[in-house]
Amino acid sequence: METIGVLMTFPMNSYLEQELDKRFNLFRMWTIPQKTDFFNKHSNSIRAVVGYAGAGADRELIDALPALEIVSSFSVGLDKVDLGYCKEKGIRVTNTPDVLTEDVADLAIGLMLTTLRGISECDRYVRSGLWKKGDFKLTTKFSGKKVGIIGLGRIGTAIAKRAEAFNCPISYYSRSEKPESNYKYFPSVVELASHCDILVVACPLTEQTRHIVNREVLDALGPKGFLINIGRGPHVDEPELVAALVEGRIAGAGLDVFENEPHVPEELFGLDNVVLLPHVGSGTVETRNAMADLVIGNLEAHFSKKPLLTPVV
Repeated sequence: METIGVLMTFPMNSYLEQELDKRFNLFRMWTIPQKTDFFNKHSNSIRAVVGYAGAGADRELIDALPALEIVSSFSVGLDKVDLGYCKEKGIRVTNTPDVLTEDVADLAIGLMLTTLRGISECDRYVRSGLWKKGDFKLTTKFSGKKVGIIGLGRIGTAIAKRAEAFNCPISYYSRSEKPESNYKYFPSVVELASHCDILVVACPLTEQTRHIVNREVLDALGPKGFLINIGRGPHVDEPELVAALVEGRIAGAGLDVFENEPHVPEELFGLDNVVLLPHVGSGTVETRNAMADLVIGNLEAHFSKKPLLTPVV
C-alpha cells in the first residue's frame, strides 16, 4: 500500500502520523505552501483523506481530489465532513466511535466536580498564598444533583451511568424518546433545562443541534444551574453563554469545547465559576492510540477490499 496517496489534513497525532507514513504515501496538508500546485501534481494519486474534528473533508477538498475513495476521520464527530456529498460521489466515510466514549464521559464527570466544587479556583487560591489569610469559600455539592443530558447516545449514556453512582437523578432530551431507557425523557431542551441542576451537552453537531443551547435554554437552567459542554462548541450560542455567566443568570460552566477553537472569549478568563479546557475529552495516550489504530484499520480494510470497521457512509 506504499504507493497509495493519503492526505492528512492536520497534525492531529504523532503516532497516527508515523503509522500512516509506514504504510502509505503520506502527504501533510499543513506543510504544503502552494496548494494549487500541489493538487495539480498529486490530486490523481490521493485516494484517502485522514481528517479530524477540526479539519475534515468539505466539498472543495473533495472536488480537488478526483481519485478520492475514503475519508477516515480521527474523531467521532463528522461535522467537518460533507457526508451528503461523499455519499453522492460514492466516497466511503469512517470515524472512531466507542474507543473514546469512556474518556469523554470521565472528563464530563471531572468537569462537573471541578466546576461545582471550585477545584481549579481552590488550586489558584493555594498557589497564590491566599489560604494563609483565611479558609476558602463554601462551594456547591455535586452528589444528588439533577443531571440533564442533551443526547443519550454512547457518550451520553456513559455519562449518565457515572452520574448515577453519585446518586444523581438523570433525565435527557433526544430527537425521540428511547423506550429502553429508564431515565426521564423531556420533549424539549427548554423543559429539560428547567428540570435539572446540571445540563450536559453530549449530542452530535448537526444543523438541527447548532445553538441548541440558546438564551431561552440558559434562562430555563437558571441562576443555580450549571452547563457542561463536552460536545461541540457550536452547540452553544457562545455570546449568550458569556452574557449569562457575566450577569449571573446561570451559576457556572465547565467547557471543553468552544465555537471558534482555539479562540476563547476573553470575558471568560476572569470568571472563577467557569472551567476552561482545550478540547481534551479524548486526550489520553491510550485512547488517542486506539483511535489512530482504528483510522489505520479502516484504511487497510478499504484498500484490501474488506468490510470497513466503523462505516458511516
